[in-house]
Amino acid sequence: MTTKPVLSASEAIHQFVQSDMTVAVEGFVGLSKVEELLIALREEFLQNHTPRNLTVVHCAGQGNGKSPGCGMNRLAVEGLIGKLIAGHFAMAPDIQKLILENKIAAYNLPQGVISHLYRDIAAGKPGTITHVGLGTFVDPELDGARLNPKAWETGSVVERVRLLDSDYLLYKAFPINVALIRATTADRFGNCSLEKEAVTLEATAMAQATKNSGGHVIVQVERVVDEPIDPRMVKIPGIYVDALVVAKPENHWMTNDTPYNPGFSGETRLPVSAMPPLELTERKVIARRAAQELTSGAITNLGIGMPEGIGAVAAEENRDDLVLTTEAGTIGGYPASGGSFGAALNPDCILTQPEQFDFYDGGGLDIAFLGLAQVDRCGNINVSKFGPKVAGCGGFINITQNAKKVVFCGTLTAGGLKVRVADGQLTILQEGRAHKFVESVEQITFSGAYALRRQQPVLYITERAVFKLVESGLELTEIAPGVDLNRDILAQIDFPVLIRDVKPMDSGLFLP
Repeated sequence: MTTKPVLSASEAIHQFVQSDMTVAVEGFVGLSKVEELLIALREEFLQNHTPRNLTVVHCAGQGNGKSPGCGMNRLAVEGLIGKLIAGHFAMAPDIQKLILENKIAAYNLPQGVISHLYRDIAAGKPGTITHVGLGTFVDPELDGARLNPKAWETGSVVERVRLLDSDYLLYKAFPINVALIRATTADRFGNCSLEKEAVTLEATAMAQATKNSGGHVIVQVERVVDEPIDPRMVKIPGIYVDALVVAKPENHWMTNDTPYNPGFSGETRLPVSAMPPLELTERKVIARRAAQELTSGAITNLGIGMPEGIGAVAAEENRDDLVLTTEAGTIGGYPASGGSFGAALNPDCILTQPEQFDFYDGGGLDIAFLGLAQVDRCGNINVSKFGPKVAGCGGFINITQNAKKVVFCGTLTAGGLKVRVADGQLTILQEGRAHKFVESVEQITFSGAYALRRQQPVLYITERAVFKLVESGLELTEIAPGVDLNRDILAQIDFPVLIRDVKPMDSGLFLP
């Protein structure tokens, strides 16, 4: 077998990435980021004004939400990217700015769809055919995944098709010229293992798709060893690899929050006390109430944002009867939050992201907990676009359309909300400036009508009230102790809700 060249990041980028190419980039928030390569790509453009007009593809959000930050924010230089196809943008505020200013043609596809699209490109298929996205903004009957005028000018990336008397979406395949992926160890033949990664994501599928497109694969690694790697540990075979880049330690952290945590990779099992308990705020109240929906043995997904706290509550309450999963591929253990979101402490298994979404899309999740940015009178949810922010849908559409039951978690209002949680009740000290329960959402990331057709149970949990989706819209089912129905709930909602049998929320939710 041929040995593979070990290059500097700048050498690899200069040699393989050229203008007008399509480049696929691996990473999930702060996990498996190819930071060394992204820094080099940015520097190559700033110094030489090339490569230009790249089409960049990535599944999940990458970065830390800061500017200049890290991850995809490295590529937020006008002229470098011409077209962006991605699952999530909230971690890269400077990329969002380019989208809103119409400097790049931007498309937002469901995260699981992009992970499957890599496999279908590798297999030479015309694209990914799935029900995922029907009735949401990615459906061509609405926006067709386009985020700005330049995307409408550039063309479509998804079509509606009719198969076996049912409607589906066809997400079109395209060749990939360069893949930037990450591993822990490579041998001199380019075989790569991922033993110190918190997740394995879609590294194998990306490499296969790129190789079968006639492209080149660059792998950022922690180390290169002389002896061949145990073949059972190899996740990226050397036949897919064109160049290896050994990263500086500071550009190869395991997550945004930690250089390495052996409890995330499965090298060792750490005590659950390693997860700090949440402070008793409205966030913990919501997480506690959501956790009451957990049943023993239920296969569960916890989304980013407010639902992250449910994992901490489960750990604090020693709920070892649960099966918590993340779309990044972890099964079991306790999902991490913040800059380590996507990882899990003491996981039982770490699948690839495409494998995880196979299970999710087929209805394998018993229950899913997701965030709530906007909800309207029809029960539609928007978490992907609001005001001057283009967050993107991430795995939200895959998860919410296919889980047997879905629970949305968030505060009733936003922007300056202050509450006191004490003595078994909730007091609103200062109301939020913005209503989140609005007449019509800005973008449909979850379709209430689609859920009703599926007869899917849907709950909306806030710090002061709980609602459920019914045929006529939203029904109020619970109210927090200490809260006034008219002033604190109905006056903060822009549409009428059904009121029949309202119960008090458990006062224990509001106690230490």
